[in-house]
Amino acid sequence: MPTYEYACQKCGHEFEQFQSMRDEPLKKCPKCKKTGLKRLVGGGAGLIFKGTGFYITDYKKKSGGEPKPAESKPASDAKPAAAAKSTADTGKK
Repeated sequence: MPTYEYACQKCGHEFEQFQSMRDEPLKKCPKCKKTGLKRLVGGGAGLIFKGTGFYITDYKKKSGGEPKPAESKPASDAKPAAAAKSTADTGKK
């Protein structure tokens, strides 16, 4: 149910009213008790996200799937930095 904004054209009183979309607009001001209320055009609350957010881990994983080749690298491809140097680089013969 939305919140509607109203303004009284007689006394200038402005207020918000929580009511159903099916309800008729209010006509009588709660402050001065005169008829002359006008429903204002409001911007609304927009989209509100509650919680920690949306992450890829929030979705159900596909069953039976194997990891993609780009995701898993064999350990033999990694070379230590010391093994990459040759004896020519160190100046020893």
